[in-house]
Amino acid sequence: MRVNEEGWDEEEGVAVTSATPAPAALSPPPAASSGLQRLVVGYALTKKKVKSFLQPKLLALARKKGIHFLSIDETCPLSEQGPFDIILHKCTNKEWQQVLEDYREEHPEVTVLDPPSAIQHLHNRQSMLQEVADLNLSNSYGEVCAPRQLVIMKDPSSIPAAVAKAGLTLPLVAKPLVVDGTSKSHQLSLAYVDTSLSMLDPPLVLQEFVNHGGILFKVYIVGETIRVVRRFSLPDVNDYDMENNEGIFRFPRVSCATNNAEDADIDPCIAELPPRPLLEKLGKELRRRLGLRLFNLDMIREHGRKDRYYVIDINYFPGYGKMPGYEHVFTDFFLGLVQSKYKRRLSGS
Repeated sequence: MRVNEEGWDEEEGVAVTSATPAPAALSPPPAASSGLQRLVVGYALTKKKVKSFLQPKLLALARKKGIHFLSIDETCPLSEQGPFDIILHKCTNKEWQQVLEDYREEHPEVTVLDPPSAIQHLHNRQSMLQEVADLNLSNSYGEVCAPRQLVIMKDPSSIPAAVAKAGLTLPLVAKPLVVDGTSKSHQLSLAYVDTSLSMLDPPLVLQEFVNHGGILFKVYIVGETIRVVRRFSLPDVNDYDMENNEGIFRFPRVSCATNNAEDADIDPCIAELPPRPLLEKLGKELRRRLGLRLFNLDMIREHGRKDRYYVIDINYFPGYGKMPGYEHVFTDFFLGLVQSKYKRRLSGS
């Protein structure tokens, strides 16, 4: 590992930053009624998420640190399970979300990651980027914005006129409006000409395509910790592409279909990671505005503009298992949550 003066691992293309150091030791958590000093994390996750997140390396490290993962049975009353210190979940079932909201009110001593009402903002691509657009973040390290976009609810034949009225510039990336965890919700299409727009399938979001050198930055946020990795993305679009393509081109989910870009020979101007101070400011503001602690950003740098970045997607509880060192990040995060809550109780705040 080679870490530069800003705290970036240049060899791995990974940014490591945390505003809060891991606690040296865990004070007795509120739920340790049995006298054992252990932290109980209840989880309600899909089988796919359990497999990708609860990997052996996380479970082994968690055991060493006194963290116990307990599966939640969604068919049984939540109040009859546990006790829990933390509840970790990623379920879109509305009945479950209501159960969890009720549980939060009845058991304020339990930390729920994250509030279902806050997660809902990321289930709709119209609302997920609104906070980024409203933020209008700019400092000496660069600026972060959201691409211009248009929501189409129905009637594909009206899309060309709607695009012209909104003043959007082709090509346009088409994404499903609703993000429901299915592979279909992450499918991308690229429209080069206005005559092809009526071939799209609403409801959807149309985003102006921004050339970005074919590199995407996955910005993982876990509380106050931020880590970044590079991924290959859609290639730039040039004049030849615009003149010789008339249809709709459908792409598989970019993060799944492309290879890791960490070891590739990439132009340094394209491969350079976003400045850490810019990401820390962005992460802090979005945590506050979204009310979330577990999410990631898909971020690109405009090709030819070293200091202009676009957030093109936000995902709740993404595939953290692909994040380097995620097991250390999460165990420290869990311990820190309970430690800070325990200290607040002692102080009476």
